[in-house]
Amino acid sequence: MGRGRVELKRIENKINRQVTFAKRRNGLLKKAYELSVLCDAEVALIIFSNRGRLFEFCSSSSMTQTLERYQTCSYNAGESMVPSKETQNTYQEYLKLKARVEYLQRSQRNLLGEDLGQLSTKELEQLENQVEMSLKQIRSTKTQLMLDQLCDLKRKEQMLQEANKALKKKLQEDGPEIPLQLSWPSASGSGGSGGHEPQSDGFFQPLTCDPSLQIG
Repeated sequence: MGRGRVELKRIENKINRQVTFAKRRNGLLKKAYELSVLCDAEVALIIFSNRGRLFEFCSSSSMTQTLERYQTCSYNAGESMVPSKETQNTYQEYLKLKARVEYLQRSQRNLLGEDLGQLSTKELEQLENQVEMSLKQIRSTKTQLMLDQLCDLKRKEQMLQEANKALKKKLQEDGPEIPLQLSWPSASGSGGSGGHEPQSDGFFQPLTCDPSLQIG
């Protein structure tokens, strides 16, 4: 039983759409390669994903040469073989942007330590200097951030000290310490006794008792 015909419409599920794009893209690149090899054809393929990522294939040594050859061809026999000025400007802008993207991607890989074998000694020295300058800038930014944090901590410390002084001054003005005065009564003699009973350190009065016990 043959497979059913798939309706061509936008896939709503994001994951399924990405998977389908990857499969169809790889298949299209493979077909372009096979066409160039089997038929000795000059094939150029340019694909942009919905996120703007570029995928390309060119059977010749240069995509630029193939695009220039394409530009010289006209769609209609009656049209001029010379492309319009607007087309030339658009094409030149595309070449500039493409070269810029390739340069940035290559620089990023080099900074990550990749594809260094293709660089010359001079280019490696330039890359080393660039990395050192980046490290200096990172250290400088880190040091400045730590200094700012330290100044902020000192400012908060000063504010706390001033608040502490103000609170201490207010306590001294509103609530002075009152000395505690304790008066202890002196033990007076009873029953004609002329002497004073001894006191025990001023805390407790000695108890007097009659040794004679009367019953009845």
